[in-house]
Amino acid sequence: MKFRTGMWNIAMCLFAALAITLQLSAQDKPDHQATIIRFDAPGAGTNGATGQGTLAGAINPAGAIAGLTRDANDVRHGFLRSRDGSFTIFDAPGAGTSPFQGTRAYGLNPAGTIAGYYDDASSVGHGYVRAADGTITTFDAPDAGTGSGQGTYPYGPDIINTAGAITGNYVDSSGVQHGFLRAPDGTITSFDPTGSQLTEPFAINPAGTITGFYCNATNCPGFLRAPDGTITTFDVPGDVNGTQPNDINPAGAITGYYQDASGVLHGFLRDRDGTITTFDVPGAGAGVNQGTIGEGINPAGAITGVYYDASGGLHGFLRDKHGSITTFDAPDAGTSSGQGTIAYGINPSGAITGYDIDGTGVIHGFLRGK
Repeated sequence: MKFRTGMWNIAMCLFAALAITLQLSAQDKPDHQATIIRFDAPGAGTNGATGQGTLAGAINPAGAIAGLTRDANDVRHGFLRSRDGSFTIFDAPGAGTSPFQGTRAYGLNPAGTIAGYYDDASSVGHGYVRAADGTITTFDAPDAGTGSGQGTYPYGPDIINTAGAITGNYVDSSGVQHGFLRAPDGTITSFDPTGSQLTEPFAINPAGTITGFYCNATNCPGFLRAPDGTITTFDVPGDVNGTQPNDINPAGAITGYYQDASGVLHGFLRDRDGTITTFDVPGAGAGVNQGTIGEGINPAGAITGVYYDASGGLHGFLRDKHGSITTFDAPDAGTSSGQGTIAYGINPSGAITGYDIDGTGVIHGFLRGK
């Protein structure tokens, strides 16, 4: 699901082996008492008609959250929400200040490094990386176009890994979209699966394995790019209108969604060995563009995401590694079609972040803790 044009579609601290074991074991037990905190970043707009508000997407092991705001003038700004609830608002150098321009923060690793992109005054996209000390470095893929709507676009909650490698897409001067990998030293490598007419990477794991989707002449399969550059493509059985991987964990397990012949969306888990398990959240709608979307997967294999009900309302879910599913809604989330709760990021301890759309269309961030 790409939320960029619509709804919008790891060390700050080290964990001892025992601590990790306890965190991962805790996820085997359903948590029906999880607390959900709703929040708004300073300066976020309150006009629901243009989708103003606070959009959270990534959460790291320490509980810090990255995202973006849309202010009262519809300009974007990046934010970092610390574990104590304090906010840092920032803008990349050269970010435009007209409506729908500005800075978008997406990925956040354990060291507190943020990756994303900004639109300049000519609506050209440029990538950036923001270090934990606040230093911002901008970059462009070598063959990125320089016209409006072209440029470099790192996009997704897990586009930056523990080493600082970044993935994303760029649009060239002919309007064709390609994938890229930016190494920690700043070297950028472009890539496309064979036959690709559009390449969209969404996530990179600590080993440097990248996942996303691409479109060829007939369909839009998923892909897996190994650290050595080898690309494997795949389709979920029953996929008719495309397979979209959204996240990959350290073990190489992938989650995402696919669309069947009736236009219904279904979540999937692809294990490291290529085995694919599909799933649907109880209560998910069965109409066109309704159903289940896997958005984030953590080291334990717990998956979070969003499902559409039969009325088009949105709800969050948590699927543990055994397949047990818990649903949830942020406080005061809207209940009409196109409103509700959208879960994106999940950290090793199972804390989830995302955002909700209220009854007036205003967007608010949330944190679902353990």
